[in-house]
Amino acid sequence: MNTPEQSQLGKASAYADQYDPSLLFPIPRSGKREEIGITGALPFFGADLWTAFELSWLNARGKPQVALAHFTIPCETPHIIESKSFKLYLNSFNNSRFDSLEAVQERLREDVNEALWRGAAVRQSSASVRVIAQDAFELQKVQELQGLNLDRLDIECSDYTPRPDLLKADHDNPPVTETLVSHLLKSNCLVTGQPDWGSVQISYTGAAIDQESLLRYIVSFRNHNEFHEQCVERIFMDLTRQCRPLKLSVYARYTRRGGLDINPWRATPGSSPPQAARDARQ
Repeated sequence: MNTPEQSQLGKASAYADQYDPSLLFPIPRSGKREEIGITGALPFFGADLWTAFELSWLNARGKPQVALAHFTIPCETPHIIESKSFKLYLNSFNNSRFDSLEAVQERLREDVNEALWRGAAVRQSSASVRVIAQDAFELQKVQELQGLNLDRLDIECSDYTPRPDLLKADHDNPPVTETLVSHLLKSNCLVTGQPDWGSVQISYTGAAIDQESLLRYIVSFRNHNEFHEQCVERIFMDLTRQCRPLKLSVYARYTRRGGLDINPWRATPGSSPPQAARDARQ
């Protein structure tokens, strides 16, 4: 079983420029899920939404092509793909010839799904890949997360490792439906300790969550070492346990590193998926 410490994170790496799918390094989701009490059926559904901003290959005549690629990775896959290995894999396309954009897209889809489902007897779902040609770049949306901005609150903060006990909800009054946003989410890479900067959108129906306590809780991730996907699942589980919402959606957009951004989304069944857009910091 692969561990994060065995990956290329934090190590000097040779950059292959010929197509090499063996560079993809899958890491099991199970270990970190067990830490937050998930051992059986998943209590949420959702996906990890990746955007690759540095994708290039050669066409059949050797002329470089550039594109963007959107990956939608279902949260039920047994593995995530370590992000540096993903970057190295994408770089391996640089001097390889492909007949068409569609051929590149299909190769990406096959390779990513093989890594995500490696060792599984049955594939429950499939990651999707959409490659965006250069002439469609102008159609890519830049839009901030919608919702009431928690960062307006003038609070005092002193906790910088996750404190789910900070979370409070008002169960004595009727339930509410609201969407809350903060741009103060920060965590650190599980292996290298490098900072990961993000914004988080929390939509829910249920007992009103105390907004000051929620913002303090989000800030408490500031010195926490965990991958993006794991942070979002931790937030989802902490809110579920501490506030007991009837419906819940947690969506985080992280700023890109190495030409990749990772935007995990976890929600209770029946929730609407987030819009395909990036914010100004991405």
